[in-house]
Amino acid sequence: MPMQQERGGFEASRGRSGLPSEPTLRVNGLLGEGEVEQPEDEREAWKAALPSESYVPRVMPRLLSTGDMVATFLMIVFFITNATTAVAGGAAAFTYWVLGALAFFIPGVIATAQLGVIFPHEGSLYNWTHKAFGGYWSFFAAFCAWFPGVLVIISAGDVIVSYLQGLNPGWLTEPWQQGLFIIVLIAVTSALAIQRYSSVQKLVNLVAGLTLLAVVLLGLSGLVWLLSGHPSATSFGHLSDWSIRLDKNSGNLYLFGLITLAYLGTEVPLNMGGEVARLRVITRHLFWGALLVIAGYGIATFALLVIAGPQNGAAPFALVHVVDLALGKFTGNIVAFCLMSFFVMAMVVYNYAYARLLMVAGIDQRLPVKVARLNRQRVPANAILFQAAVAIVVTAFVFLLAPYTVQITTPANLSTEVYNIMLASSTLVWAFSAGFLFFNLIRLHGMRHPLLRERRIVPAPILWGCVFCGSLACFLAILDTLFYSWTSLISNTQWFIIISVLTFAYLVIAAIGSMFANSEANWESARL
Repeated sequence: MPMQQERGGFEASRGRSGLPSEPTLRVNGLLGEGEVEQPEDEREAWKAALPSESYVPRVMPRLLSTGDMVATFLMIVFFITNATTAVAGGAAAFTYWVLGALAFFIPGVIATAQLGVIFPHEGSLYNWTHKAFGGYWSFFAAFCAWFPGVLVIISAGDVIVSYLQGLNPGWLTEPWQQGLFIIVLIAVTSALAIQRYSSVQKLVNLVAGLTLLAVVLLGLSGLVWLLSGHPSATSFGHLSDWSIRLDKNSGNLYLFGLITLAYLGTEVPLNMGGEVARLRVITRHLFWGALLVIAGYGIATFALLVIAGPQNGAAPFALVHVVDLALGKFTGNIVAFCLMSFFVMAMVVYNYAYARLLMVAGIDQRLPVKVARLNRQRVPANAILFQAAVAIVVTAFVFLLAPYTVQITTPANLSTEVYNIMLASSTLVWAFSAGFLFFNLIRLHGMRHPLLRERRIVPAPILWGCVFCGSLACFLAILDTLFYSWTSLISNTQWFIIISVLTFAYLVIAAIGSMFANSEANWESARL
């Protein structure tokens, strides 16, 4: 149906917020009357359709194809610099990539696909958890997924800083310079994120293609290096090179958490689940996206280990340096451009993808309705700008305030410590939210939900095997991240204390926020 027709029924009664007024919501069946049938038992009212399920398809066009969603999936999950972390384990990096994929990533993809097919609505984890556990836990899971997304926007900006420093070591040497540059990036990418979605998506698709070109050039670099007679910088010839080592001093077990959690984010593209063109897009983009992510991480790790080795391959710019060595400076510059464009667009994609969580929460009256306002391009501009403001405040604290007010170590080291602590603790919260992918399926099975049987995409033994493996791997990855520091500047003991306290604090904030959001939604429902 043309977009103009979809909008026609709403324009006359839409207020300045960009959303229909409450009476209009009721007339159109968005608050429980008309086409939404409420359960008779008020205690089970959360099982009814959410207002956002009806509202979003009517005002936001279903234009996302399989290619669009695959590109978005790559932007969310495929942070190629994770390969520079993995190479510290030498050949064992491949063992951990495969283990993480089999134990966590593939089960997460299957769980995401199953939930997405059952409930193909905007908000992904927020909507699915509402169907399984109700309003309180849906907001809790959504908050645990949302806050780390804001920090990943900063992380992408920090990678761009690293690449600029790789091109010229004299650029952005001080934390305050880095912070100001990241703030400018956040402002520019946020301005891009509020433009017409179809136009931005074309740019995302282009950059995803450039990213795949960079991966191809990395793989070609590794092959050319070996075929030219150069020895591999990493030993692959012994079984011990590939093994998992548990020794406290020389072991590599710390890589399990880092690599497993690198696969987080399978559900994030489906935050736009109400905007996909066809139902089959959900399963197809997850299949091809997962395949490309696994292959991409493997190829990037191969190139780094063969040309640079575990030590020299650990810097983010090593992905460019290895291409310089094998294929020449010109090709290396092409890879640098491709990867930098990836991280710029990743900031855009993370912003508008996570803004959908705020938007649906606003439509469902768990947040102020203004956060759900759409601009003229039918984009949740208020939510995007709010996230940008949060990211700017956090960036200012990490790079502009903390390094120069807390005189414990050098400003550069302190900035690194604060950044790693915030990113690790928020990643654990994100991993906790990812557990709801599996918890939701268990709960739906216990409820004997009919759609779980009618729309099952894999045989039951495979589905429940994924639930078991994925839940266990997620739990073990969280423990691994708690016990092993991400930076040599902080000891494992200090790391455990700091990360445990911060993660607990995030979860408490999420719990309290969920309590208020659920109370607000119940009050609004009672008032109507």
